[in-house]
Amino acid sequence: MRQYDDPVEVRRGEAEDPEQFLWRGRLWKVRAVVAHWIETGPWWQGAGSRAEDGPLAELVTERELWRVEAGRGIPADERETYGVFDLSFDWTDGRWQLVGCQD
Repeated sequence: MRQYDDPVEVRRGEAEDPEQFLWRGRLWKVRAVVAHWIETGPWWQGAGSRAEDGPLAELVTERELWRVEAGRGIPADERETYGVFDLSFDWTDGRWQLVGCQD
């Protein structure tokens, strides 16, 4: 899996999963969600980690990740392109990123 840190535009479907994404000027259609997970930040780096804050604040979800299989629509004279992508949604700033690709 190649690692990336590229911004992407994502359109979600009815189930709030990624349905399509635009990466490097190309539109990809999600065929299947392979995996979905949530990553939280280290508790010791949060606002509740200082002694003066009292008990530790609740853990805040930092980002949500989807591993998806996606393909591009094809013109009649080209072959289909597809791959497996890791898409990340950062809850702190509302941004989507492509963080990995296996093609």
